[in-house]
Amino acid sequence: MKKIELGHTGIIIEKNGIGCLPVQRVTKEEAVKLLKKAYEGGVNFFDTARAYSDSEEKLGEAIKGIRDHVYIATKTQAKTAEEFWKDLDTSLQTLGVDHIDVYQFHNPSFCPLPGQENGLYDAMVEAKKQGKIHHIGITNHSLKVAQEAIDSGLYETLQFPFSYLSGEPEMKLIEGCRKAGMGFIAMKGMAGGLIQDGRVASAFMDTMEGVVPIWGIQREHELDQFLEGIRQPYALTDEFKAVIEKDQAELAGEFCRGCGYCMPCPVGIPINNCARMSLMIRRAPTAAWTSPQWQEKMNLIDNCLHCNQCASKCPYHLDTPRLLQDNLKDYREVLAGKPL
Repeated sequence: MKKIELGHTGIIIEKNGIGCLPVQRVTKEEAVKLLKKAYEGGVNFFDTARAYSDSEEKLGEAIKGIRDHVYIATKTQAKTAEEFWKDLDTSLQTLGVDHIDVYQFHNPSFCPLPGQENGLYDAMVEAKKQGKIHHIGITNHSLKVAQEAIDSGLYETLQFPFSYLSGEPEMKLIEGCRKAGMGFIAMKGMAGGLIQDGRVASAFMDTMEGVVPIWGIQREHELDQFLEGIRQPYALTDEFKAVIEKDQAELAGEFCRGCGYCMPCPVGIPINNCARMSLMIRRAPTAAWTSPQWQEKMNLIDNCLHCNQCASKCPYHLDTPRLLQDNLKDYREVLAGKPL
């Protein structure tokens, strides 16, 4: 196992953590089993959020009896100090803990700073003084906000999407965090499902100094693959490098990451899958995406209002309506028997 310090927090963790967003999709029994197995396999850093429906509840059940051996990060989407305290108290109660190790602002559209009218950062500082939280973090999908957080010197961790499909801007954020003594928590290490082989993703992340990937798992076989890499880290072999080069050539650039921040759509289009359908079909069995149910969902694109709400909310500044139309065109060609 490889132990590292999370920035300059003094928190010593296994380099690979677990992201608990996906466990909201499985039963409580299944979730607790997975999370306990992750701990038994060496994981001692778990990230969740108030916004992840019952994820905190499931994590709280899983860490009963082992709280002193794990570090918990969670998040608030509060817009005011009043909402902040409500979220924090709810998280503490739901998780069944007396403090949260890393408390994070959850993808705010701005960088919370001291003295702002909303009172968010000041509330975070007060919560730390009271011992309810131990370290202050922020998560984001915006390079601008992330850079502001680094430059502010006010945050101890930054959580940002990062995988081997990321580019130079994300690498600059990592370097900025290193220089600032901030921990870098990498979400979406599998690029929202576009990366297929967890071994390759894990081998790449192992080469990234100071980066803590939080692998989102909801199936035991997914967890097993990452636990194997914890027991004996995967080497970045020539074979794995070839996979990375192929994926980068095919996927890097303007593509939908499936983050879902464009949602909801006024006409019900499940944008976070429909806007990347062509890529999903190329990388998964076609039958899984051409069922009558998915055909119905893709046909909703015909009802697009071109209101551009999705594009305005996209943290990657994608032309989402155009991506939807392009993917619908490709999809109908697949249904007609034409290969992509």
